[in-house]
Amino acid sequence: MNGSRIWNWRPKRGFLVIALLFLLLFSARTGQGKNVIVLVSDGMGSAHTTITRWYKGAPLALDQMDLGAVRTYSADSLVTDSAPAATAFATGHKSSGKLLGVLPNEVTIPGVLAPPEDLKYKPVATILDAAKLYGKSVGLVATSNVQHATPAAYSSHWHDRWDYQEIAKQQVYLGMDVVLGGGKRYLIPRELGGARSDQTNLIDTLRSRGYAFVETRDELMKSRAKKVWGLFADDAMAYEFDRKYFFPKKEPSLAEMTRKAIEILSTNPRGFFLFVEASKVDWASHANDPIGVISDVLAFDDAVRVAIDFARRDGKTLVLAFADHGTGGMTLGRRGSERDPSRVSLDALLAPLKKARLTGEGVEQRLRDDLSEANIRKVMAQVYGIDDLRSEEVAQIQTHKRGRLNAVIGPMMSKRSVIGWATTGHTGEDLFLYSFGTGRSIGLIENTEIARLCANYLGVDLEAADKRLYREAQTVFKTLGASVRIDRTVKENPVLRVEKGSVTALLPLSKDLMKVRAVVSNSNVLEAEYELEGIVVMAAPTGKVYVPEHALIVFQSMLHHAEERDGAPAPLDK
Repeated sequence: MNGSRIWNWRPKRGFLVIALLFLLLFSARTGQGKNVIVLVSDGMGSAHTTITRWYKGAPLALDQMDLGAVRTYSADSLVTDSAPAATAFATGHKSSGKLLGVLPNEVTIPGVLAPPEDLKYKPVATILDAAKLYGKSVGLVATSNVQHATPAAYSSHWHDRWDYQEIAKQQVYLGMDVVLGGGKRYLIPRELGGARSDQTNLIDTLRSRGYAFVETRDELMKSRAKKVWGLFADDAMAYEFDRKYFFPKKEPSLAEMTRKAIEILSTNPRGFFLFVEASKVDWASHANDPIGVISDVLAFDDAVRVAIDFARRDGKTLVLAFADHGTGGMTLGRRGSERDPSRVSLDALLAPLKKARLTGEGVEQRLRDDLSEANIRKVMAQVYGIDDLRSEEVAQIQTHKRGRLNAVIGPMMSKRSVIGWATTGHTGEDLFLYSFGTGRSIGLIENTEIARLCANYLGVDLEAADKRLYREAQTVFKTLGASVRIDRTVKENPVLRVEKGSVTALLPLSKDLMKVRAVVSNSNVLEAEYELEGIVVMAAPTGKVYVPEHALIVFQSMLHHAEERDGAPAPLDK
């Protein structure tokens, strides 16, 4: 600092009092309840639950809930992708393409309001954002990597659902209380065996911010930390049938993760918001794999039971369970059974299914690298119950792409049962919406209404949260006479640079950090670093950057202090 004096600067008392009153007024709304738990079984249609119920031979936990329905289309398609679907029920806004937590860039469906041109790709507050802003604890649980589309739509704002590096960074700096699932590799640099190209170890960042980071079921169950990230697989976690067979000590079940998340979050007297996803029901459906479907619908239903049991005891919790879209067009009844549908027996459905102990992923692990015909026939008979493989089916298994055996074995099982499939893609039908805590059926609603249901129950205001968290930087700092630009000196870690006179602020993109500095004389420097109440987000296709209002207040306060000391302009070095 060349001998300059560094002031451990803090805002004036009056500024703090005003800010505190603002926060209290903002948090004063009250809703019907205290907590909301949203559970999504990705890709689950009515046939999925019907077949799973027959397989279980008993009612599902879902059957205890009030029943409504939800429409699933996006802003630009009758058949939605998971990213705009989750954006709709996380933010209350229809979106398009592969967008997460942002307004659509394209609207083609009648009845969907297109945003003004200058608001395309604008980040919008999620119910998780709003709950956190109102002082509630927040958490995410998923069986995919937690950066996958549906959990990502609640916890990031980005134009590309597949950019797991960017999504992971936003999630880490968002400040959620609990995150449980897969996806460890997206937090670790490549030189340490991960997937990150920016040389950043986000696990170190989490630990520096006071999180316990756990990697096994036992570590999770024993943890007494108030803030926990648990990532139990490098990428996605196992299907439940395979988890119990191969990883019972390594990976917790979805129900166990849900229970632990509730245990941690419910210590907050202000309440909590929790999102839970059975991610791989969708993946099994893409593969036309009924065993994968049953495996993870059962796991989902166990998690639903945990949520309902808590809500029943608590009396102040809303539980919503639904799917973001259908996948596969699964049917109970396939081509051939239409000749005499009255003769489709329960045994014809269940007998082949009951023999399988693993999904195709599990079979692949059992086969290892031995794809000889003898080993294939042995493993398929032992753990999948198929002892009549045809030679062409053996050949299909031998030539399958690694990680894609579900898509080979699933159709084999479907043919031996009475299960049909219309597609390997998503489908656009209305889906069941299950609720507990409303005391009534919700009826048929748009998926965007789910965000508003959650907000009303929690007593939070999504629009107010949006205005507070996502202000367009160029516009708001211009009102103070400041210049704004993106500094790309470090290519993979760009920074928003705001300058006026002697005051300079640096705001790293996709983080909640702000460093402010003012040189007020040759020997006096005011310097402070803040954790903002939200992250700085760039709408990459437009180049616009959005900042929390908190950043504007901090910058304005520093200007006032600098003006009081009659400072001279000076740059801020990174």
